[in-house]
Amino acid sequence: MPHIPTSDASRPAWHACVLTLFPEMFPGPLGTSLAGQALNAKIWSLDAIQIRDFGIGKHAQVDDTPTGGGAGMVLRADVLGPAIDHAKTLNPAAPLVYMSPRGKPLTQELARAIASGPGITILCGRFEGIDERVIEHYAMTEISIGDYVLSGGELAGMVLLDSVIRLLPGVIGAAESLTHESFEQGLLEYPHYTKPRVWQGRPTPDILLSGDHKKIAQWRQQQSEAITAARRPDLLGKTTPPDAKVPKKP
Repeated sequence: MPHIPTSDASRPAWHACVLTLFPEMFPGPLGTSLAGQALNAKIWSLDAIQIRDFGIGKHAQVDDTPTGGGAGMVLRADVLGPAIDHAKTLNPAAPLVYMSPRGKPLTQELARAIASGPGITILCGRFEGIDERVIEHYAMTEISIGDYVLSGGELAGMVLLDSVIRLLPGVIGAAESLTHESFEQGLLEYPHYTKPRVWQGRPTPDILLSGDHKKIAQWRQQQSEAITAARRPDLLGKTTPPDAKVPKKP
């Protein structure tokens, strides 16, 4: 039988556990760049648990046909239950999340709230989804990364993890840069420029070369407001939404 991770007191404070039929997909992109460096530096840790290790019978069955009829297959409750119970032993305080297109939208506020906690346990569905009783029994929080459907929850889970890991202390050297990003102040981010001063006939705005930091800050604020008004007017005047709270563990 494949190795099933067990609790380890030496793990970093922030621990991610992913339940999936494709553990080989992890860490994937999370093993490179800032997230990968932070993983190697033990700022966070990751366990990817193979759901099939908890499958039923000699063929380790994990799914069955939908009750009441319909296309596709559904992941079974009597398989996911033991898998989730095991994951909870790895980080009992971590909230349980199911990546789902019907979930609450992933926002910067929600990512920051999760980053402030002990970690997260993510269930990645496949096929038509999972037995609804699993979500109800564990009071799982469903999170969506957009109004579209993926083949499974793994890529969505990676997006969620990346959005959170970069907020962990020590991951990004200049923490100040985080405060000016899109959504942090309720606005989209202002434009950025660097050398050369003129490219393809397009000059860098003179204000950025003025050395007047107060005027530069005002210009950037105006740019953020204008871009937000044009592209995401729904964000203007928006306060921190209720979904910014850390998902509760069952």
